[in-house]
Amino acid sequence: MPWLQLIIPTNDTEADQLSDALMEQGAVSVTLQDMQDQPMLEPAVGTTPMWSQTRAVGLFDASQDLKQVINNIEQQLRKKIPDWKGEQLEDKDWVRAWMDDFKPMQFGKKLWVVPSTFEPPQADAANILLDPGLAFGTGTHPTTSMCLEWLDANPPTGKDIIDFGCGSGILAIGAILLGAKHAEAIDLDPQALIATRDNAEKNNVSNKINIYLPKEFSNQQTPLLLANILASPLIELAPYFADLTQPQGQVVLSGILAEQADDVLTAYKPNFDIQIWKQHGDWVCLAGIRK
Repeated sequence: MPWLQLIIPTNDTEADQLSDALMEQGAVSVTLQDMQDQPMLEPAVGTTPMWSQTRAVGLFDASQDLKQVINNIEQQLRKKIPDWKGEQLEDKDWVRAWMDDFKPMQFGKKLWVVPSTFEPPQADAANILLDPGLAFGTGTHPTTSMCLEWLDANPPTGKDIIDFGCGSGILAIGAILLGAKHAEAIDLDPQALIATRDNAEKNNVSNKINIYLPKEFSNQQTPLLLANILASPLIELAPYFADLTQPQGQVVLSGILAEQADDVLTAYKPNFDIQIWKQHGDWVCLAGIRK
């Protein structure tokens, strides 16, 4: 059965009210979308910022009369809504469609991310078997891809590593497949720990990866620390990461916009010889050695 989408332009002050009105009129879901490609990174704790130009998209059963929905919302909000648009949406398995567009990806010379629906293009390569899931990290984003490229260029053979902010576990798994001895995977999000555990089992490396919430991790020094998070937490964690990294150990930091690189470098230079390793679009990856 097809669905109907009702699309209404709005703004940051009225978006929540409009979203509630759509739900009251029977929308099975409401999505708020950015209309002007306005970045919204690292909001302050306790805040939920909204784009200044937003569209509210309500999903309705195909039998719904969208004109009547608009009339009801106009009466409820006591204002006209002249620019709304309705369109039919094909009923489909959206997760399946996303996975159909997710192809094997190569990072460097021998590291691949391969969805379960494909055979590895290079059977003798380091193939991370991974499907899109609830946790961040499939290799499609520049922040992740640069870390994978760094691992391919610097195989952590025989090393114990820390993957801080492990997401899907992609970096920890990639490190193990490239020869790392053991990985400690840490994340604040319980969903990330579930995804990391599942993906480690899928890749037959669960016996080489320990998984923790930060409060559960007993601090231990490592020869290689990977952290693909965001600039603000990276800056805040700089002294802690210095404590976790062995002298002459390596640190790889990602999730950093190019305009934020100087601030992150400043936070790490007291304890690391560190520089920009690679830039991909607006994002940079830093790599350094513990002094």
